[in-house]
Amino acid sequence: MNHHEIPLLEHDPSRDAIIQPWAPRAGVALPPRAVACWFADVVKDRTRDTPAAFSIALEREDHHVHVLEHRGVEVAVFFPGVGAPLAAASLELVIAAGARHVIGCGGAGIVVGGFDPGHVILPVDAVRDEGTSYHYLPAGEPARPHDDAVAAIDRALAAAGVPHDRGRTWTTDAFFRETPARVARRREQGCLTVEMEAAAMFAVAAHREVVYGQLLYAGDDVSAESWDHRHWNTNTSARDRLLDLALDAVVTLGD
Repeated sequence: MNHHEIPLLEHDPSRDAIIQPWAPRAGVALPPRAVACWFADVVKDRTRDTPAAFSIALEREDHHVHVLEHRGVEVAVFFPGVGAPLAAASLELVIAAGARHVIGCGGAGIVVGGFDPGHVILPVDAVRDEGTSYHYLPAGEPARPHDDAVAAIDRALAAAGVPHDRGRTWTTDAFFRETPARVARRREQGCLTVEMEAAAMFAVAAHREVVYGQLLYAGDDVSAESWDHRHWNTNTSARDRLLDLALDAVVTLGD
């Protein structure tokens, strides 16, 4: 373990944490494939007729984990919660329950103009401007998706005829602190999008040695001096479609 005056930069690679991710109740295990979907309304609608396998309960409203069948393959589907700490903890619990190949799907703000609402973006690495990833990866190490997951997403998008862009995403804890200067700096670093979870999800998956990748769709626009909401969270068809694409990708993993 390295020592640093700033605790966030004091990386400890040990897996012997005092509190370990716990598996669900006895006799319950997830299939090895899972999708983390940040569209809670879509997850609720898609799993309406499916009993929950178990619930992720972390002193808040419980989020249920469901097992669906997609193209003849069982897949766990769950809403991981908004923000890196909560989403990372949810991923830890799903991994503890048996998931080994996970695809995430959610929305993101755009920091580069020109992307229509709903345009699909495949992040290939993340600027780590949040705290959670530093508990899983050293400060100087990039947070990236697994190559197998990126390839699976590419295949799924190609098969569906969905145009998309690859690029870097900016993961931040504080969306009220996306100042014009910081947005400009992230754009200079090659970021296309800004969101709140990807870097942490990449880091958790790398630490636990599981396959993880993520799909984003272009939502609100923070590329100009003023915010354009673009009604990004009401585009139900795009949100539902992104879940389908994530399911298409994840069922090809682990064969």
